[in-house]
Amino acid sequence: MRKETDQTGKYGDSTDQTRRNTLKRRSLLKAMIGIPVLGAFAFEVFNKATFDKQKKDMIIDELGLKNINNTKRIKSLPSTKADLIRIGIIGFGNRAVAHVNGLGFMQDSDVKAFKERGIFGDWLEQENLNIALTGICDVFDLHAEKGMEIARNGIRTTGATPNLPVKRYRYYQEMLDDKDIDAIMIATPDHHHAEITVAAARAGKHVYCEKSIALTEAEVNEVYDAVKKSKIVYQLGHQIAQSVVFQQAKEIINKGILGKITLIETTTNRNSADGAWIRHLDKSGNPKPGDEKTIDWNQWIGSTPKVPFSIDRYYNWVKWFAYDSGVIGQLFTHEYDSVNQLLRIGIPQSVVASGGIYYWKDNREIPDSLHVVFEYPKQDLTLLYSANLACSKNRGRVFMGHDASMELGSSIEITVDGDSSRYKKQIEQGLISTSEPMISLNSNSGKVDAVSGATSKYYTARGLTTTTIDGRQVDTTYLHIKEWLDCIRNGGVTSANIERAFEEGITCVMATKSYTEKRRVEWDSVNRKII
Repeated sequence: MRKETDQTGKYGDSTDQTRRNTLKRRSLLKAMIGIPVLGAFAFEVFNKATFDKQKKDMIIDELGLKNINNTKRIKSLPSTKADLIRIGIIGFGNRAVAHVNGLGFMQDSDVKAFKERGIFGDWLEQENLNIALTGICDVFDLHAEKGMEIARNGIRTTGATPNLPVKRYRYYQEMLDDKDIDAIMIATPDHHHAEITVAAARAGKHVYCEKSIALTEAEVNEVYDAVKKSKIVYQLGHQIAQSVVFQQAKEIINKGILGKITLIETTTNRNSADGAWIRHLDKSGNPKPGDEKTIDWNQWIGSTPKVPFSIDRYYNWVKWFAYDSGVIGQLFTHEYDSVNQLLRIGIPQSVVASGGIYYWKDNREIPDSLHVVFEYPKQDLTLLYSANLACSKNRGRVFMGHDASMELGSSIEITVDGDSSRYKKQIEQGLISTSEPMISLNSNSGKVDAVSGATSKYYTARGLTTTTIDGRQVDTTYLHIKEWLDCIRNGGVTSANIERAFEEGITCVMATKSYTEKRRVEWDSVNRKII
């Protein structure tokens, strides 16, 4: 019989080799019959998974985080009909739509979108806030009419049961003069925020104002003084503190799990015309509605320099320093708030900013690439902020400690440092790996779990939209509004109160001044002024 070489280079009988291979396969199959599902391989995987879970549970227990997942649905204190709060909204653009959703109202076109996302049922379960939406004010007729339509719409949660008449106000001053309005929500372009807030505080109307608090140092001081001298409840529109994952991050920091934190890096990356605030064209490339007949241009301009009517400026106001501070006011404010709510860093001693217009070569003044260093020498801390509007790579928000780093967004990842003092023994014993997260918290489940994939949606990725409570998706804007209403009725201090707003306002003005004046700016804490 013919001899031939096998794969090892040895000679053997081909028929005998085939017979031996067949017997081996049969023996393996017989051995596998007694093992369920996937046999020995699955058994080993199960053992490893069980071991990994036991190791993770032990670590969580040692860190004192055993009860970190015990989140409960937040309930308002009992109220009566006498506690009804009548609310007016000033400025009815896209953000105001989110406000009325939080209050318990919805327009017909949004119902389908909510159903497709699987959150319409959760929205319907929002508890009764005992409010009435009784006033709408906007300089654009189309937007005002939209607000009136939603206020009258029958699609409501239990949080919008009162059916009181709703009135349109042509001027915000008329709303503030109306005794039938108890509180206002400001969602105008930023250059109106300070003026309206000051007037509202003096009129005794409670204020919920979208960021930013103001654009200049003088405005920040004026708002602060007006609110402090009044008896109103003020809430700035930063809702991250309402998120379960944020509360978990706070517990992690308070327990010293990261060690001494000396560096925090926050970032913003976006890469679209919409993300760069070019929003005056529809999907077909045609100008969106609005002209001098339907928009009160003089009122929209306010106290800023007079310019001819421009649909570009109306929709894309973020591009000019007269109306906003761009990346700083729209995006960095969220990053600062998340850090300040956790660490109470306050106002930096010094700020240095750099950047420029490197990609969006249009008529804008605000930079599309910006990098800012905020120094806190008394806290042994540096806050770095970097933003780019021509790249969508997610760079995260990272708190860097001596023992571990924490990346915080819609989820949390904690990774131990290879040179940690606290975890040195566990690292040497192989109980903790420095090449992967020690623990992770997934906001979708609210439980310690595997690392969840990053979302492409900027605000969702930053933990600014929804949170999970008792297995239900809850809008953080709704929770933030509810906190404001609870404080109006029962006293207490809001999370984004005037003190936090002042700290943020001054910090943002320092960053803007550093960029526009091309210099390092400092905070004189004794005389409370920027130098």
